[in-house]
Amino acid sequence: MATVGVNHPTPLDATSEPPPLFDGTTRLYSSYICPFAQRVWITRNFKGLQDEIKLVPLNLGNRPAWYKEKVYPENKVPALEHNGKIIGESLDLIKYVDNNFGGPSLLPDDPAKREFAEELIAYTDTFNKTVFTSFKGDTVKEAGPAFDHLENALHKFDDGPFFLGQFSLADIAFVPFVERFQIFLSEVFKYDITAGRPKLAKWIEEINKIDAYKQTKTDPIELVEFYKAEQCTCQQVF
Repeated sequence: MATVGVNHPTPLDATSEPPPLFDGTTRLYSSYICPFAQRVWITRNFKGLQDEIKLVPLNLGNRPAWYKEKVYPENKVPALEHNGKIIGESLDLIKYVDNNFGGPSLLPDDPAKREFAEELIAYTDTFNKTVFTSFKGDTVKEAGPAFDHLENALHKFDDGPFFLGQFSLADIAFVPFVERFQIFLSEVFKYDITAGRPKLAKWIEEINKIDAYKQTKTDPIELVEFYKAEQCTCQQVF
């Protein structure tokens, strides 16, 4: 699936030769369709690490055998090759990249904000499961509370439009999924997730101004068709 208006490396597939593994290069194994991988991609971009962390996209529908055999036995993305080891799991990775590389910090020093960030990040799995499960039921009724939770969270701090005021890992944890849910719910269920949620509407508006995120967005038409087909090339559908 193409990203919007940006030229990116061609995904490697089953016919592709592996890169020179564990040669000292830091590599982010990713997929353009995967929201989990998108979290780490945004983090890398925002911290200005495009030259330091090489993006290695994979075609997960026809993934190379060497990825599981030689790189990451779990055979999923994202994964980071760094200092001779492989690290996985997107929420762990966004923290790892923030803590172990240069660039602007994505967590504030304020203890209250850091604590709230941890609470929000811990909620992401519940959020995703709630919304995804709603597709098979009364979508508006069942998904609504999850988006209400985000709206309420955005009222916590008033020094900016984001969860902690300023853009942070908390925003990065949610935005790939909100991006997909907003498109899919609007197109398939005619449900506007921002209706009656002005803070969430503003959050989406402001986050779409951030280049580090915009460079990772997927084409909305392709996205809808992909999920209508109920395919899955990531850790789970969303």
